[in-house]
Amino acid sequence: MPRMKTAVFSALMVMLALPLAGFAQPGSAAPQGNAAQASALASRGAAAADPRTELVKRLPGSKLEDFRPSPLPGVYEYARGADVLYISADGKFALAGDMYEIASETNLSEKRRREARLALLTKVPENQMVIFGPREAKHTVTVFTDVDCGYCRKLHAEIARYNQLGIRVRYLFYPREGPDSESWDKAIAVWCSANRNDALTRAKKGEKIGNPKCASNPVAKDYELGQEVGLRGTPAIITASGELLPGYVPPDMLVKRLEEKS
Repeated sequence: MPRMKTAVFSALMVMLALPLAGFAQPGSAAPQGNAAQASALASRGAAAADPRTELVKRLPGSKLEDFRPSPLPGVYEYARGADVLYISADGKFALAGDMYEIASETNLSEKRRREARLALLTKVPENQMVIFGPREAKHTVTVFTDVDCGYCRKLHAEIARYNQLGIRVRYLFYPREGPDSESWDKAIAVWCSANRNDALTRAKKGEKIGNPKCASNPVAKDYELGQEVGLRGTPAIITASGELLPGYVPPDMLVKRLEEKS
């Protein structure tokens, strides 16, 4: 019998057994713990009746909360990090692509991705970032950067202009070549410097900043976060609305975009 049919059959058997679970046979005393047993059976019945239970079985590493009903009947939305997939309730079919609401011309998949990006970023306290610009700035963006990336350097060369236009820049590290690369070591050196802002500016100019050591650094976590967010390169700018802008965006163009969105 196919796996899905077996699961449904088991669920039906559990549900059929439930009405009898809380009662003793006529003429006999109710065994102690019967109520607890009935409660356990009820919980199992509810779980088996939830289509997401089968989906979790089919996608190792997933959890019930990873799935939520999509606007399309019979289809669940599955999100891991900022990646979104659509799966039929029976677990037989999966769709990779964006879902649009025609009436409002809304990209529902991108809306979900933005929510996911913001949820991921809120887990990073600002004391684990290198920040340029005052806290009371009109706009705040989060930028994944690589010390040696050409366009990352171009962006940072104009950091004063971004700040002047009211854009506060929060840097996270994303050495594109990964662990054990020269860019990775430079990111750690920046973080372990006494003045991180100055060290990052000098490193992006190609200056030597030495090899300072410290007990811990966020580079590995930032890199993993970048992968969850769905980065394909650097610089990668994430706005306060969760929008991902891949690549370098000139200061005047960025502030215009931020103003339009706000």
